[in-house]
Amino acid sequence: MKAILFAGGFSLLGTLLGTRIAIRLLVAKGYGQLIRDDGPTSHHTKRGTPTMGGLVVIASVLVSYFLAKLLTQTTPSASALLLLFLFTGLGAIGFLDDFIKIRKQRSLGLRSKAKFIGQVVIGLVFAILAIGTKDESGQPVISPHLSFLRDWEAWTMPAVLVVIWVLLMIAGASNGVNLTDGLDGLATGASVMVFGAFVLINIWQSNQNCSYYPGPKCYEVRDPLDLAVVASALTGACFGFLWWNASPAKIFMGDTGSLSLGGAMAGFAMMTRTELLLVVLGGLFVAITASVILQVGFFKLTGGRRIFRMAPLQHHFELLGWAEITIVVRFWIISGLCVLVGMGIFYAEWVAGA
Repeated sequence: MKAILFAGGFSLLGTLLGTRIAIRLLVAKGYGQLIRDDGPTSHHTKRGTPTMGGLVVIASVLVSYFLAKLLTQTTPSASALLLLFLFTGLGAIGFLDDFIKIRKQRSLGLRSKAKFIGQVVIGLVFAILAIGTKDESGQPVISPHLSFLRDWEAWTMPAVLVVIWVLLMIAGASNGVNLTDGLDGLATGASVMVFGAFVLINIWQSNQNCSYYPGPKCYEVRDPLDLAVVASALTGACFGFLWWNASPAKIFMGDTGSLSLGGAMAGFAMMTRTELLLVVLGGLFVAITASVILQVGFFKLTGGRRIFRMAPLQHHFELLGWAEITIVVRFWIISGLCVLVGMGIFYAEWVAGA
């Protein structure tokens, strides 16, 4: 439990103090955000705001996790290391995307095909290692079963389908956070709530784990307490970064941050056997992603008609005249309600079956 507190505290301080230094360095090098010409005109004032702040988040999470393990003299688990690999690997792809945007002075970085290939490569390595890494009892890091609150034994998938499912989870979650990261502090604040929920979920699963407390409703999850340390580090890092990313943002996380945070959410969902519960916990990300899918699909089917004035959904409300801070706060409220409902479902299932 000390490691959880250490990781969260160190990570919070890391982004709170480190982001200020990053802002100065990025401004000095002229690494500012480029703004799409077809976006809301109010965003043009943000042109030149430092980006790639996700580097500070990634560094803070990694340093705080390993420092917490060092101080508590505990060994990192396979689950935590694989999750950090996924988190950092997707962050590296996002960094390349951000760097190309800045270097070539365009609003588009990596080509969509190149970005997709990068996500697939990281996802494949993660999936293969997570499936193949087993403990003494033969339990893998991620299971071949679909899950909502725990594994559905009837939904067993062959290894190939498990890999495909992992890739879909990673792509969906990482791109969902990426699409949400369009207003100051929106994705960061929502991420704090989701990762905070995973801290509680992992602690609860550790206290009711089949390895220590076997019973009819125990949880078959690998290394839940160590996953809670990672979740705490992510919560603290996002919370500290929000100080600088809240409106008016002094820095943006960029794809470096959004892809890595989304990948981490997918990793937690798979490792904690709450894959479909992530749809509820991350309801805001799901709604914003759905708005883009609906907009594009409706546009193509109707020959140019639109459901929303602009997608993603947050920009629709901007064009309706809502103030940016109003949209962000109300979307945070929606995200908080989604997390509360998700946690309520998680706890109610245990109570009903206990």
